[in-house]
Amino acid sequence: MTAPLASLRTRWFESSPLRHAPFRLFYFGSVGAALGYTMQATVAAWLMATLTPSALMVALVQTASTAPSLLFGLLAGALADIVDRRRVILVTQIVLLIATLLLGAATLAGLTGPATLLALTFLIGAGFTFYMPAQQASINEFVSRAELARAVALGAVAFNVARAVGPALAGGIAAWLGSGSAMLASALFFTLMIVAVRGLKTRELAFPGVPERLFSGVQSGLRYARHSPAMRSLIIRNLSFSVCASALWALLPVIARDQLSLGAGGFGLLSAAFGVGAVVGALSIPRQLQRTSLNTVVTSGVLLWTIATLLIAATDVTAIALVGACGAGVAWVSVLASLSAGTQSAAPAWVRARAVAMNLVAVQASLAVGSVLWGALASVADTRVALAASAGCMVLLYALNRRVRVEMGSEADVTPAVQLPDLAIAVEPLPDDGPVLIQLEYQVAPEHRDAFLRAVHAAAPTRRRNGATSWRVFRDLSQDGRYVERYIVTSWAEYVRLRTRMTMADRELQNRVEELQRPDVPVRISRLIGVDAPPP
Repeated sequence: MTAPLASLRTRWFESSPLRHAPFRLFYFGSVGAALGYTMQATVAAWLMATLTPSALMVALVQTASTAPSLLFGLLAGALADIVDRRRVILVTQIVLLIATLLLGAATLAGLTGPATLLALTFLIGAGFTFYMPAQQASINEFVSRAELARAVALGAVAFNVARAVGPALAGGIAAWLGSGSAMLASALFFTLMIVAVRGLKTRELAFPGVPERLFSGVQSGLRYARHSPAMRSLIIRNLSFSVCASALWALLPVIARDQLSLGAGGFGLLSAAFGVGAVVGALSIPRQLQRTSLNTVVTSGVLLWTIATLLIAATDVTAIALVGACGAGVAWVSVLASLSAGTQSAAPAWVRARAVAMNLVAVQASLAVGSVLWGALASVADTRVALAASAGCMVLLYALNRRVRVEMGSEADVTPAVQLPDLAIAVEPLPDDGPVLIQLEYQVAPEHRDAFLRAVHAAAPTRRRNGATSWRVFRDLSQDGRYVERYIVTSWAEYVRLRTRMTMADRELQNRVEELQRPDVPVRISRLIGVDAPPP
């Protein structure tokens, strides 16, 4: 029996991304960070309950922990794309370590009050918010594209195991040694990621030149999502699932208490069943994505969540509710981890962390808004009605979004195109000079006009998502067959970045336009820059 098990373990390891030493080091550091964070959150909630009888103050601990993801999530994504991600991870882990140590020491010294606890919890939540996009966007640097889904699934397993083990471990230490000691113990886990990233090589910036500024980087990320059909589809499916799935998250304690007539132990059982399902779902993702499309995996997860939610709503039998919670866990990770893999596979390197951050913010915003809505409905009616309504809403949103398909990105979607030749200009403008007007003039034969217009409009999103703030194609009224494509970029530095951001897929779309140009006439390109009136 031992030999077959050893052989199976060897085969699994040889096919796992963990066989790569850098990823293995990074992965175990991620497990440590997740454990430290979940332990800290658990101890903080319990500590507030011992400091004040106010239920509002206890609830504000969760708010202080999650609010930074809504406030700073997009900034965190932009920072991780602009600055070396290894440095971002290292700094955030040091912040998490110091803040948690301070909170633990203050608790042991009897100096922690509600305001201090909320302030340091908010700081810890902010540190974790800036850590997550950098951590997830870094996965692509350690594994091949073929292994990406498996690597993301391993990350989902790690986080869900940490979410199950972390609170239990924190509770045990707090009961044995006290809350302050439990807080100090949680801080030690952040050192695992500090050690891991110090052992990794610094990533060279893929796009040299003038780096983006933080807020303009956020705008670039939002512009990319707006003009990328693949990214829009991923975010829409994320939002429509999370806002409905938030009902079970928000109402699980009430389901255990009122619907199933169980105490805290019953809530723990439901949470454990959900966690087991989440691990099972994460482990099944790579095989599912090998056998079928991302869209099918996500749709199956949506349907499974609907069935599981209705099963919980319809029963007062604990065993059946546990089956439903386990199914909901499978569906939760199947949908969100698959969408995360799709995001990381479809986003080019220059905007990958921002794409990850947008999906993280979408989940947190949906949970925040949805929890209020479904909680209010449960207060007016009961949990059964709220769960059934959320399942109905899930089906309705799926029907409305049935044409919104999600797919894994291709190699061409993220591979930079062949470097464009240097610009032939007399004097290069300053980085902040602008705006820049780019004009391309085409001569198209009459029989190719319809094909040209379809091709040039298909290429328009590549201009917009890579940096253009406006785009239009014009027909010359005085010269038959002459068309002018114009787009505007806010600054010279942004135009230089636009040229480097082009992928193989973008280049292919633009080649189709140029192929319809009359062969005896070259495409004429003009670059003009805005000028202001001289001072009087």
